[in-house]
Amino acid sequence: MNRKYRKTVIAGNWKMNMTLSETKAFAETLKPMLGKHKWCDVVLCVPYVDIPAAIRLFKDTRVVIGAQNLHFESNGAYTGEISAEMLKEIGVKYVIIGHSERRQYYNETDVTVNKKVHAALETGLKPIICVGETLEQRELGGTMEYISYQVKCALAGVASDQMRRIIIAYEPIWAIGTGKTATAEQAEEVCENIRTVIRKLHGARVARSVTIQYGGSMNAKNAYELLAQLDVDGGLIGGASLKPAELMEIINAANQE
Repeated sequence: MNRKYRKTVIAGNWKMNMTLSETKAFAETLKPMLGKHKWCDVVLCVPYVDIPAAIRLFKDTRVVIGAQNLHFESNGAYTGEISAEMLKEIGVKYVIIGHSERRQYYNETDVTVNKKVHAALETGLKPIICVGETLEQRELGGTMEYISYQVKCALAGVASDQMRRIIIAYEPIWAIGTGKTATAEQAEEVCENIRTVIRKLHGARVARSVTIQYGGSMNAKNAYELLAQLDVDGGLIGGASLKPAELMEIINAANQE
């Protein structure tokens, strides 16, 4: 982390978990733990049906609410989809774009990811853009090239003055939900490479201002070491974000000196 130039952000991705009653119970447990986490921002990206309740439950805290997806069109005949304008109007601040599960199960492509990034930015939402390689790509030595390609595609047409509102989340696909985690050195190497790509696109000043998270099974045990890396500015947390005590430990790790 480098707080001199950029924010540290811990974002929870609840995926398809938590009913309204469970969301309320989660908030009642987490809120007394929060205290004054003065350095890191905390985001909870919750299912659509939980968003209004979550915003209400956390309104007196520094926790802000995000969504897990959006459509790139503002309206139209897209049954079951949600637009950026709809999310903004109910109080959403962040939105996850291009998670590997969306790419794998719902045929999202680098093109649709880029369209969604622009839709979010034009509406005032802050995108959390996910990139990551498979185990096969890593074993073949193609990690850096593939991640660089994903970042360039996602940021195509994005202006330099919009970059401060963007978060890049490096989530190695082989570590999501598997219990496997990239080593701190592996995470730093890829996050540093992502910053290098941004530097080539937008210059050094912009690159050092962009928050780059690590995802992929970050938990209370490995968070301190991962977040101690210079270019790891937070985490996109899956399973651990469903457990208030474990999430709080990760927040504490993000507040380390």
